Amino acid sequence: MLIDAKNCCLLVIDIQEKLVPAVHQSETLIERARWLIEIAHRLEVPVLASEQYPRGLGRTVAPVAAVLGERPVLEKLHFSCAADPGCRSALDALGRGQVVLVGMEAHVCVLQTALGLRQQGKDVFVVADVVSSRDPEDKALALARMGQAGVGVVSREMVVFEWLHLSGSETFREISKNFLR
Repeated sequence: MLIDAKNCCLLVIDIQEKLVPAVHQSETLIERARWLIEIAHRLEVPVLASEQYPRGLGRTVAPVAAVLGERPVLEKLHFSCAADPGCRSALDALGRGQVVLVGMEAHVCVLQTALGLRQQGKDVFVVADVVSSRDPEDKALALARMGQAGVGVVSREMVVFEWLHLSGSETFREISKNFLR
């Protein structure tokens, strides 16, 4: 199944100040998350973001927060956004059947969110090159488990090209010029 920009949202999970320094290749994660968020905005794909216990783990890192837009960040105590009533309500309010996930940690909050959203009937895609964990082995195990559970394991370019759907448009030219070169 292809990812449809008109039936999809992007969920940015827990890219927070006190977690980022411990996460494998965190600078790459932040750069790629910003890239995908900016493209989502240009293509009018709704973007939501969560924060796990921000009082203890800090807020969303400034480079990511700067591109998130006006929607409030969803604070949660559940590891899974799907289990948290506030997050679930915000996702449901969008009325989108597909959810693309990025963030951290892949083997905890991303995994539990992905599996929970699948149980709730959503089509879920995890962006393998825009998730991370403290230990790369945990990320690898999480991606394998999500894939076995029916979550689409994709790359950020797969997401963008499926959102775009065709070349030759002004939108494609703009995205290609500014993001794909």
